[in-house]
Amino acid sequence: MIERPAPARVVPAVARRDVLRLAGATAAGFFALGATSDRMRIVASITGLPLNDELTRRSMTESSNSRLGALIAGLRQRGWLEGVNYRFELRSTFGAPDRLKTAVQELIDLKPDVILTGSTVDTAAVMAATTTIPIVFATSNDPVGNGFVQSLAHPGGNVTGFTSSTPEMGGKWLQLIKEAVPDIQRVGILFNPATTPRAGRYYLDSLEQEAASSGVAVVLAPIGTAAAIDGAIGRFAEPPKAAMISLVDSFLVINRQAIVAAAAKYRVPMIYPFHYFIDAGGLMSYGPTLEVRSADYVDLILRGTKAGDLPVQSPRKYELLINRTVARALGLTVPFTLLARADEIRE
Repeated sequence: MIERPAPARVVPAVARRDVLRLAGATAAGFFALGATSDRMRIVASITGLPLNDELTRRSMTESSNSRLGALIAGLRQRGWLEGVNYRFELRSTFGAPDRLKTAVQELIDLKPDVILTGSTVDTAAVMAATTTIPIVFATSNDPVGNGFVQSLAHPGGNVTGFTSSTPEMGGKWLQLIKEAVPDIQRVGILFNPATTPRAGRYYLDSLEQEAASSGVAVVLAPIGTAAAIDGAIGRFAEPPKAAMISLVDSFLVINRQAIVAAAAKYRVPMIYPFHYFIDAGGLMSYGPTLEVRSADYVDLILRGTKAGDLPVQSPRKYELLINRTVARALGLTVPFTLLARADEIRE
């Protein structure tokens, strides 16, 4: 049975309810929970995803499958109504590094009350542009190592947020994909060195340790452009039998449709870190649930809590998703022992 990483304690002896109680006390006298302010607040966000991507679209149903939909729904539950007491501003780099500085400056010029970032690259760019506007990173793998915060318990400064995974995840992904495809002899690691944590090294130590114990060869498949995706995955279609692992990487999320399509084209089993890839037709994913958490901290900051006083939180839950229809198309019979542990099985 795969051991699921236990969510790290946010602060020793400080539960989430205590964080909320602390923040509520800080904001007491400012305005009561659920009340609205006379001043229109500005919540800003930056993304590398195209504005018409389903993860950035604000659907009428505010679906949890949409990052912005989940944020807006979460804020509504906490008394914030878009267009009534706050305005949401989104800027995209469209995955182009040369657009990052411009997009960040556009947000800074709006003088927002809080900026939400979705990747390590975006967070670093926003932090370089402001030391006063509160910043909430929706995902970060190593916020202390990246210099975003002083510590998880006491971030300090104007930044806080949420971690999305631990280095040990590399070994977990290999365990799972090998359980689904027991006869693999090698595993390809798909990542963009410019956008994945520590150029991929963050996960590779645990992944290589697991590979050594299971007799699987690790083959790196770094890519830097969307045009390189097809060739990188196609390399693993020929013998010896291979599977692939997609690392946590904003570039891969942006290009998830092309990645999933290439994996299907070459019939290469691949495991992904987020359900977004399964939504696009991927085989299986194992990773944290992410979307709804950021609304908590955006709400608290809008009510007067300092970002640096809010501890960085680790994932509350990890989920395993398996698409059995995709498995059959790849000629795989997923073991019952693996299906029994899945949080969701798609047909």
